[in-house]
Amino acid sequence: MAEKRIVFLFDVDNTLLDNDRVSADMRKSLDREVGPERSKRYWEIFEGLRLELGYADYLGALQRYRMENPRESHVLAVSTFLVNYPFANRLFPGSLDAVDRVREHGLPVILTDGDVVFQPRKIHRSGLFDCFEGQLLIYVHKEKELDDVERRYPADHYVLVDDKVRILAAVKKAWGDRVTTVFPRQGHYALDAAEVAKYAAPDVTIERIGELVDVPADRLLGAAR
Repeated sequence: MAEKRIVFLFDVDNTLLDNDRVSADMRKSLDREVGPERSKRYWEIFEGLRLELGYADYLGALQRYRMENPRESHVLAVSTFLVNYPFANRLFPGSLDAVDRVREHGLPVILTDGDVVFQPRKIHRSGLFDCFEGQLLIYVHKEKELDDVERRYPADHYVLVDDKVRILAAVKKAWGDRVTTVFPRQGHYALDAAEVAKYAAPDVTIERIGELVDVPADRLLGAAR
């Protein structure tokens, strides 16, 4: 019998990389550079843009902030801070080990939402691009692009690792038994009990991404076998 083709799809923010820490560091930088009141305005713009676009756009929000404050030169220091941020220091412990482990069973691929400038830079500077050997998909709403995921990475079975149960539930609804959903309980979305309770339980729940190395293969690949 031919070997089954397995593809492991990994989210980035708060799945492999502690994006909550990145946001906290940026808040400190903004407070320092422009002051608490103007910093507060930036985050209002940021949240409005997130609702508008469906993903976090730090640089886009910074540009809109600058349009409101065209003479605020300190904002340039914040953009430099973001572009040069040491993302490799914010990888969750064991995240790279988890990717290496699943490579024993299939192909690891990054599947993430984000803009076309900051998200790719984050992935490159964190070392994730090299870890995944360039296997990368970035969409505006990845759960709506599953046909393209299948076209680019055809597989008999998928394993999706994501901190958002909303995403896991949407993909499970679309792919059914063709996907195993894995939920690392990391970050503010995953720890929002009310939000998590809205959706069906994922197939596998772990407390941190590093625990993926200890999940038996049959739990991840049972449906594929």
